Amino acid sequence: DLPGHTVVPGLVMLHEHLFYPTGRRQPGLFSYVSQNFSFPKLYLAFGVTTLRTAGTIAPYVDLNAKHAIDQGQEAGPLIYLTSPFLDRPGYPIPHFKHIDSPEAARRAVRYWAAEGFTWFKAYTFVTREDLGAIIDEAHRLGHRVTAHLCSVTHSEAAALGIDGLEHGLLTNTEFVPEKKPDLCPGENRVYETAATLDLSKPAVLNGIHNLVRRGIPMTSTLPIWETMVPGRMVPSGVLEALSPELRDDYLFIQQHLARDTGSRFADAFRTALAWERAFVRAGGTLGAGSDPTGYGGTIAGYGNVRQLELLVEAGFTPIEALTIGTRNGARILGIDSQVGTLEVGKRADAVVVRGNPADRIGDMGNPVLVFRDGIAYDSAKLIAATRGLVGRF
Repeated sequence: DLPGHTVVPGLVMLHEHLFYPTGRRQPGLFSYVSQNFSFPKLYLAFGVTTLRTAGTIAPYVDLNAKHAIDQGQEAGPLIYLTSPFLDRPGYPIPHFKHIDSPEAARRAVRYWAAEGFTWFKAYTFVTREDLGAIIDEAHRLGHRVTAHLCSVTHSEAAALGIDGLEHGLLTNTEFVPEKKPDLCPGENRVYETAATLDLSKPAVLNGIHNLVRRGIPMTSTLPIWETMVPGRMVPSGVLEALSPELRDDYLFIQQHLARDTGSRFADAFRTALAWERAFVRAGGTLGAGSDPTGYGGTIAGYGNVRQLELLVEAGFTPIEALTIGTRNGARILGIDSQVGTLEVGKRADAVVVRGNPADRIGDMGNPVLVFRDGIAYDSAKLIAATRGLVGRF
């Protein structure tokens, strides 16, 4: 008997990670720490009962974390694992699997498939030939591919038969003037283009309809983009969860961004919100994720609630936002006969929240109990167990 509460299907989130960025005060330094203790608990505490990682920097940490959860040794969601990032050299990120040929990409797919990964993640600097090889090899093995792109456009990836795309408009380079084949024009040029992009242009509409016609889903990751908008702050709970030194790092960079009066990213972010709404209105399937990367400030659980709030800011109703974060995620993973809605015969994955998120989506930030496969977890205890530890473990 829970008056004043609501039961919602367990969230199915598609762009998650079991790591967090550190050391980002130093320009050009990319460093990450595995969060195999704190993140699974926070995901579960806020109602994420199923997730897909969207790339890993420590593949055996992810494999072992999944195993511990599956064996009931640790609390956490059901995890679908995505491979290490497959990319050409470009970012100075030592955790990536840098490939130098399509055959190297095929070898990487075969290796990680044999280790237990079922999704594969192509990244910024891959060529069309690389991506085609990744897709072909993954499909030959019965697996699927998603991507965060730049050198290859979304339409080019669609033509190659990709199974999904990440991040929406802000990783699609096909509208950047004088974009050269197989070359990334630079993220800033993509953002500058998006800031003034007219979504009613035939080229933009054709790009959307191309994805819809081919049935290629998109994963929305609005919280990570929001951290790049000057003046926007994360919820207070995030700051409490972060370790003190990483809390200071986040605040330092956030204050630096707030002083950037020449930034056009707020305009790019508004266009990205509108693009996602247009994609769904055109018949596209949109999933959701938090993507806890960037320079920090987006973390497991809290970021997933914020994703739903930002979908409402984009113009979706609360029920539409919840559908994107539950049923749509299950459909994209191909498990909608098991989870994604509350129905007799499906797995008992549900979250009990104070309030009614169908009226106020922010009430998803008030979890009380989370049922994963029929087992109840106390959200408050899970959150308390991780306070001040995010960024360390």
